[in-house]
Amino acid sequence: MSDFTLDRNVVLPLLIPNPHDFLIVTGLAGPARDIVHLCGPNSCNFYTMAGAMGGAVPMGLGLALAQPDKRVLVCTGDGELMMNVGSLAVVAAMNPMNFGIICVDNGHYGETGNQISHTGLGTDLAVMAAGAGIKQICTVFDESDIGVAADMIKVGNAAFFAHLKVHDGPPANVKRSLDANYTKTAFRKALLGIP
Repeated sequence: MSDFTLDRNVVLPLLIPNPHDFLIVTGLAGPARDIVHLCGPNSCNFYTMAGAMGGAVPMGLGLALAQPDKRVLVCTGDGELMMNVGSLAVVAAMNPMNFGIICVDNGHYGETGNQISHTGLGTDLAVMAAGAGIKQICTVFDESDIGVAADMIKVGNAAFFAHLKVHDGPPANVKRSLDANYTKTAFRKALLGIP
């Protein structure tokens, strides 16, 4: 276990008490299970990247630009974000007011066997987000930080980065479809209101 005490299964519902107010794109593994547990598999979230590690932030950014009247969140892990950390610079340059990133950072690669990740060895993704130019950043180390991050997620008026430092306990134990085509179709139908 890491030195951090926050449990992802507890903190995410506190940060996103009304998940159906957002379009949510997830990274791989743990964050996908977190969001399916929070929202259910048939809501407006895209939770199967089908191994496209590093694709969650660019996909979420594109969705936010295409749907300016909707609030878009990306919920991803530290390992997945490190695979395409340059996307933070694009987010900062575009700075859509309806977009934010929640990085669930447990310092481990949960998808491949729980090996220590770069953040477990000292890389600070919030510092990298700030260096990329993202203006609204909040790191959640403990329960006292949750309110500030929740407010930023709810009413942020620029692109934001919420960095959750959680212990390396397991994500929610839920089943979800790993069929990317099914997920894409279900997400599209939900977004467009097609039965």
